[in-house]
Amino acid sequence: MLTTRPGVRVLEPADLNAFLALVSRDPVVNVFAEHRARTTNLEPKWLGGEMWGRFSGGELVAACHVGANLVPIQCTVEDARVFAERALTRTRSVSTIVGPARAVEEFWRTVAGTWSQPRELRRGQPHLEVDSTPLVAPDPGVRRTVRADLEVLYPACVAMYTEEVGISPEVGGGADLYRARISQLISRGWSFAKFDDDGRLVFKAEVACATSHAAQIQGVYVPPDLRGRGLAVAGMAAVVELIRESIAPVASLYVNEWNGAARGAYERVGFRQTATFSTVMF
Repeated sequence: MLTTRPGVRVLEPADLNAFLALVSRDPVVNVFAEHRARTTNLEPKWLGGEMWGRFSGGELVAACHVGANLVPIQCTVEDARVFAERALTRTRSVSTIVGPARAVEEFWRTVAGTWSQPRELRRGQPHLEVDSTPLVAPDPGVRRTVRADLEVLYPACVAMYTEEVGISPEVGGGADLYRARISQLISRGWSFAKFDDDGRLVFKAEVACATSHAAQIQGVYVPPDLRGRGLAVAGMAAVVELIRESIAPVASLYVNEWNGAARGAYERVGFRQTATFSTVMF
């Protein structure tokens, strides 16, 4: 099913092996894309959207995940422009464009005159990785959360999301869906936290997606009145150890360029920058 753009079509389950070969060119940066492909088999009904592919000489050379998140995958500037031109033939349905900076910014330049103004454009976000023992001692109090933790964990997740994204995940009746998402992360063993002796949450983080190559961390949070005490540094060291022991050999994340405190904490743990992301938020 070719589009008006030469060599571009919606990928199908039969394209899975070619897609996995594409993302393997940078398996840590592409952890989200590989995770989505392996868990959905590229079936649109499971993707909640589509995966577009660009072909050259019969070979898949670039892709674009189009769901709630639009993510360019192994895209040159030209690939990003071609995918953006296809996107202009339909109404915008995505809430975020995120991924390697050059591709995201070319995509946005192409659609900016037609799509609505974004709430925020975050450029120059360092993409960080760690594939070795943390440089600092892990906090022994950090553990995987369990179902019984949900009532304490959930408000912290809402607070973190609201602070980071600028809008509550509960807006528009989204509370049940967001609570289900947190419950799913708990059941997968992808939610980590530390609680004090009174049962108060003092640190948390989750794995957003994972493959055999890498796990991407999200939702790192320390309550505002407890910040500046090193809880995030020791907590993240513990999360990295837990990830590398039982989920994937590499832990990754991306962070806002202006968030000096978080960047400093991650550097102390041993994260290093391997790429640069940008995010357009609607």
